[in-house]
Amino acid sequence: MPIRVAAEPTFRDVLAGVSRAQIGMWVCSGSALVAEICAGSGLDWLLIDTEHSPNGLESTLSQLQAVHGYPIVPLVRAPIGDQIIVKQLLDLGAQNLLIPMVDTAEQARDMVAAVRYPPLGVRGVGSALARASRWNRIDDYLTRADDTISLFVQIETTDAVANIAQIAAVGGIDGLFIGPSDLAASMGLLGQQDHPDVVSSVEHCIRTVTALGKPVGVNAFAPATAERYLAAGARFVLVGADVAVLARASEKLAAAFIRPGATGPAGNAVPRPSY
Repeated sequence: MPIRVAAEPTFRDVLAGVSRAQIGMWVCSGSALVAEICAGSGLDWLLIDTEHSPNGLESTLSQLQAVHGYPIVPLVRAPIGDQIIVKQLLDLGAQNLLIPMVDTAEQARDMVAAVRYPPLGVRGVGSALARASRWNRIDDYLTRADDTISLFVQIETTDAVANIAQIAAVGGIDGLFIGPSDLAASMGLLGQQDHPDVVSSVEHCIRTVTALGKPVGVNAFAPATAERYLAAGARFVLVGADVAVLARASEKLAAAFIRPGATGPAGNAVPRPSY
């Protein structure tokens, strides 16, 4: 007899079952090994990114397999809100999806349809071929698939902020995530995600979504900014990224052990970064 398995709890389930905010980090390296290291960090969740990272279907699958079994919840950010890409990510076993650049309630409804089988949606039926159902080893997967999936959309533009209440009210959207970097760019403040106007817009979104009874998250690498958004009511926050942690830590090593003016193996002065 084949082994019967159960799907893991979704991020929706986790957020509903805990009282404190969930703290996570990006996984952008494309490495299953790095993802597994991060999964054992003690953080609550990981965001495996396919929008701005060198990730395809195969590497995303490898990372989901690598972090499986660790006490952490993986979300996968799709590169775009496309029904075919969403179908592929779901079938390879991504239970929790984040869709970038959702500006309207109509776009949000399209994404809800993309994660649901007919007649409630348009997801293609290929469960017998897919890791999502563990190749039909999850009992009644087709009828219970909605319970195994959570869907989050990302607010990243001034249009999305203007439509925040309508987006949050869409049935089937389990939470909203705010991206201050793209929001700042949309506001004409490129690279100024800590600008008071950007912070005010983020806090407006947090208040609005919270009042509508849905969890809202935000990206905030600066500790003081993360603490501010947590105090404002953010329920899930990304506070770092694997590649950023490695970059900054390796720079600290270089700064600690390589002195300005030191010579390299050939006797040449070792150039120092301008920063």
